[in-house]
Amino acid sequence: MPALSILELGRVRQGSDRRTALDEARALARHAEDLGYRRFWVAEHHNMPTVTTAATALVIQHIAAGTTSIRVGAGGIMLPNHAPYVIAEQFGTLETLFPGRIDLGLGRAPGTDQMTLQALRRDPRNANNFPQDVLELQAFLGPVQPGQAIEAVPGSGTNVPLWILGSSTFGAQLAAELGLPYGFASHFAPQALDVALGIYRERFKPSEQLQAPHAVVGVNVIAADTDDEARRLATSQQMSFVGMVRGKRGLMQPPIDDIDSYWTPHEKAQASQMLACSVVGSPDTVREGLRQLVSRTQADELMIVSDVFDPEKRRKSFGIIADVMA
Repeated sequence: MPALSILELGRVRQGSDRRTALDEARALARHAEDLGYRRFWVAEHHNMPTVTTAATALVIQHIAAGTTSIRVGAGGIMLPNHAPYVIAEQFGTLETLFPGRIDLGLGRAPGTDQMTLQALRRDPRNANNFPQDVLELQAFLGPVQPGQAIEAVPGSGTNVPLWILGSSTFGAQLAAELGLPYGFASHFAPQALDVALGIYRERFKPSEQLQAPHAVVGVNVIAADTDDEARRLATSQQMSFVGMVRGKRGLMQPPIDDIDSYWTPHEKAQASQMLACSVVGSPDTVREGLRQLVSRTQADELMIVSDVFDPEKRRKSFGIIADVMA
């Protein structure tokens, strides 16, 4: 069976606050560590009232300091928003503080809207330099070469493992060419999942970091004692996606009894398309749904998103997932 990992956004719940969201993420990471999850990743998003992981390296430090063994990383850093040298310094520092526990997933999307991109002082055309930026970052994290004038301190010689993340075939091709592990964002953009995984595996070239393809598949999983309870818990995530469709992203809302009274048929179709890679239900339902996904994708690792409003029920969801996949 594939390894299990978690993707965290540090969502702020209605009636709660940002500090609580960050502390709940840290507590969840401790719980995931006890359950045997392999990684706990946080994602870079900006200008979203419900997401607290924009300063990704700082959030990783907060979570790593509260755990002891689980790998903690970025899923991912949106590299066009940053100078590779700065990211090498940040993640080299994290690796120095938490040796052998830091991952660095990289994406080429901005992780935000165009106005916020201007506030970040970034040029949208930076995305065109993504392959070169990945190589530059990799070099800064590698051993210092003779005559090298600029060194990332800390950073050089840490060899923090890089991952390419994406939701299209571009990332699959790049990960294959560079011989890096590849994560597909099927938890919100599943349309090209099968094609991208096929390209990645067919074109993979072994590298010093990785000798064989390693594919990670993002999937939304909400587990509870019964199918009905799980479907009700899932309405919080569904409402969040409706907010994206409406262009009104607010705080995470508690579940409701009738989601069809909340969204229009058009909104339902759009949100359901984004959430197509989801498994919601009782332990038996989750076991079978994940079995089918693994059979379809041959994933080496599942990156689980479980957006449940109540922190205790969220922890229970991750516990059920770990149990049924054991």
